[in-house]
Amino acid sequence: MRFLFFILVALAFAGFLVGGPASAAAANHDIIIAQMQFGTVPLLHVGDVITWRNDDIFRHSATARDKSFDIDLPPKSQKSMTVKQAGKVDFYCRFHPMMKGTLDVQP
Repeated sequence: MRFLFFILVALAFAGFLVGGPASAAAANHDIIIAQMQFGTVPLLHVGDVITWRNDDIFRHSATARDKSFDIDLPPKSQKSMTVKQAGKVDFYCRFHPMMKGTLDVQP
């Protein structure tokens, strides 16, 4: 048991030296579409993964106004994408243009 503890401490210390406290791992975020609206959009960082999940009975999309992404979501489906650059990106649903939101991506 002590040996296992020693190994875990050594691995944690090695990870601290290599990654350091400033290097954050990519996070996974869900943006849920329900009742004809996009759910809460989290603060994002480059490298994070967004899973767009359509819980509605209607087809939706998550389409960037700057054309950087266009996710087609049939009813009861989900698709993931990796955030590739910092900045604000407005998005909307191609099928229901009143549905809209903004991604705020930090470096």
